[in-house]
Amino acid sequence: MERQDDATPQHPGDLGRRVAYRREELGLSREDLARLAGTDPGYVSYLEEVAVAQPTMATLLRLAAALKISPEELLGGAASRPPGRGRAGSRTALVELGPEESAALVAPGGIGRLVFVDPSRGPVALPMNFRVSGSDILLRTGPETGAALHAALLPGATASFEVDRIDDAMSEGWSVLVTGTLELATDGGAEAPAVEPWAGGERDVLLRLVARETTGRRITNSP
Repeated sequence: MERQDDATPQHPGDLGRRVAYRREELGLSREDLARLAGTDPGYVSYLEEVAVAQPTMATLLRLAAALKISPEELLGGAASRPPGRGRAGSRTALVELGPEESAALVAPGGIGRLVFVDPSRGPVALPMNFRVSGSDILLRTGPETGAALHAALLPGATASFEVDRIDDAMSEGWSVLVTGTLELATDGGAEAPAVEPWAGGERDVLLRLVARETTGRRITNSP
């Protein structure tokens, strides 16, 4: 087990969860990460599973390097900053994504932005949790927001849902836009209960964005 000393960060927060999330994002096993960071697989397991685990600063630096992020990001110090503040890569390229690859990126669900035009306010973007049902987007919201959307959107009016991922450490990212029409969902199916808004409260209005087009772009950075 790693020894703790005076160089140990005092407020690691959800360090283990960030390590596990980033490791899985890179497609690494615990054994892979241990090898890259010069530590034991058992310690990686301990770090990810024990809430109060505190690695030494030397170990933290090795983990951050293996995970291709900064120590600050690994400790959550950049969580309150908007993404995209990192420097552009030296050899970046913008790639248009096909419908299948775009759909695959948003398939796990998560958080995105519902974008539409309100006749009285102009363009509106609402951050919302979502799940994918076929090619459509399922959203859950409260009665007030549901009523406001119903009033703002004329039948057949176009709406979009945008999802993105920015990796400041790697100077890479992607963005997917699903465009279609928004309607009240009466057949959310098995996916409906899985739409759990982070905002909490009474949110029993289920919406479906019936997809007409799914497009995407990716920024790549070659070493």
